[in-house]
Amino acid sequence: MTATQQHTTGRVNGIISNLVLVEVDGPVSQNEICFIQHGDTSLMAEVIKVMGNKASVQVFESTRGLRPGMAVRFEGHMLEATFGPGILSCNYDGLMHDLNTMTGIFLQRGDYTSALDLEKEWSFEPLAKAGDEVTAAHWLGQVDENGIDHKIMVPFKMQGRYTVDKVMEAGQYKVQDTIAVLKDERGTEYKVSMLQKFPVKKAVKAYREKPRPSKLLETGVRTIDTLNPMVEGGTGFIPGPFGSGKTVLQQAISKQAEADVVIVAACGERANEVVDLFVEFPELEDPWTGRKLMERTTIIANTSNMPVAAREASVYTAMSIAEYYRSMGLKVLLLADSTSRWAQALREMSNRMEELPGPDAFPMDLPAIISNFYARAGMVHLNNGATGSITFIGTVSPAGGNLKEPVTESTKKVARCFYALSQSRADSKRYPAIDPIESYSKYLEYPELQRTLNEQIEEDWTRKVDELKNILLRGKEAAEQINILGDDGVSIDTHLVFWRSEVVDEIILQQNAFDEVDARTPMDRQQYLVNKVLEVVATPLGFESYEEINPYFKRVINAMKQMNYSELESESFNKNRKELEETLAERKV
Repeated sequence: MTATQQHTTGRVNGIISNLVLVEVDGPVSQNEICFIQHGDTSLMAEVIKVMGNKASVQVFESTRGLRPGMAVRFEGHMLEATFGPGILSCNYDGLMHDLNTMTGIFLQRGDYTSALDLEKEWSFEPLAKAGDEVTAAHWLGQVDENGIDHKIMVPFKMQGRYTVDKVMEAGQYKVQDTIAVLKDERGTEYKVSMLQKFPVKKAVKAYREKPRPSKLLETGVRTIDTLNPMVEGGTGFIPGPFGSGKTVLQQAISKQAEADVVIVAACGERANEVVDLFVEFPELEDPWTGRKLMERTTIIANTSNMPVAAREASVYTAMSIAEYYRSMGLKVLLLADSTSRWAQALREMSNRMEELPGPDAFPMDLPAIISNFYARAGMVHLNNGATGSITFIGTVSPAGGNLKEPVTESTKKVARCFYALSQSRADSKRYPAIDPIESYSKYLEYPELQRTLNEQIEEDWTRKVDELKNILLRGKEAAEQINILGDDGVSIDTHLVFWRSEVVDEIILQQNAFDEVDARTPMDRQQYLVNKVLEVVATPLGFESYEEINPYFKRVINAMKQMNYSELESESFNKNRKELEETLAERKV
């Protein structure tokens, strides 16, 4: 909207919880932002439906006290994220208001704060020079943000080609200071600062191409990295019933994954879980940099008691920030907990607008909304040849642990990795409780990833992964036979099949997040473990009765577990390895 255009205004016509019906006196557009005047407070809202001179808007605050007739002012732009140095280590709400600068214990209605510190000076270093031809997202300079080279870019909103007329010298600048002047083909000048805004519901597409990802994203979680790997720029989701460890698993991935920037969107989760994030992350050591993990993390917090509209905003805001850092050539890990709360917010608004409901009363277009959102992740080749990526992992909280409900089913169609948490595994304290049979990674089907794994880890790696999965599947079948027929109703071979799968389960799948060594397993150690486990499983053993098998394999598993808790090739590690070899020699045929 240009300065000569008039803002459209309107009046409140009806209120249904946080859905407000507005009668407008001019043009308004879908997803446009407006403010409802409530006394001295302006309440932010977003247009979600337009019919004639009536607009339905979802208010991001409590609508208590609103009355018909109150004034509404439309801003002429969509909900926007604010980009610039200073985002990392911040705690925002879904509208990107800095929670750390808000006053009081509770959020106050209409208390909107700046996303960035406008007074802080940053040490700017130019990268572009006068005469350079640039387009949107081209790097003009950089500042140091918590040890990361934060690129200052041509704003994403600028379309077409521009020529750099001037770039400021290296020095101290505030985010609103002009750091470059650009000219378009007609000679019109544009001043660029470190701060820019971009609509959260529009994908940033300022890159050359978006190829299929093929590089392993190391998370340190064995059941993921070995059996169902995630890739840089990949998408995955973690469904599971309450109490099965979704949040804990996500936090473990955020601490350990090989990423430059971590963005956590707490979307509709309970306040105590969000508080845990705020309390734990500033204290955690980053295993990759040795600094505090919070220095490369941004938290977007919308708890379950905040208005539903803010939940929807939070996931889009988080994705937009991720796209911003991806455009700097960084590896971004985006975690959303939980996308079910976002879908429930969409359902509430859809029901209030009396739209035709889909399965379980969710919106009919829920699969398309989820698909479009997941599609914004990925690895990209930037215009300057650099590579950036967004790896997105969401959690889903299906009611009653029902993995056939609409949100899980819709997500399953678009996410390439499926990490199903099992209630039975959680109940038996087998953590992380990812079901090895139900879960999958479709990236293992990609020839380019198979080549990468076989080259980077070892020749024939993918065949060994398939062998582990086969052992687990046969072990599950053997366990069912033993449960039905009893210990003495099946052959010794069936018992051996079961206990060999237990070796894989106990040593590869299970991991102790509280043990300093076992909490994070690098790929070279995972390679060693896989080879050692396959060697143990392939060892021919002789038993005269099934009663001998249980105590024997418990000794084998115990020796290998102690190896998991010891540094590779340390004195205790070698001692337990020797114990394992002696135990195997007792029964080796």
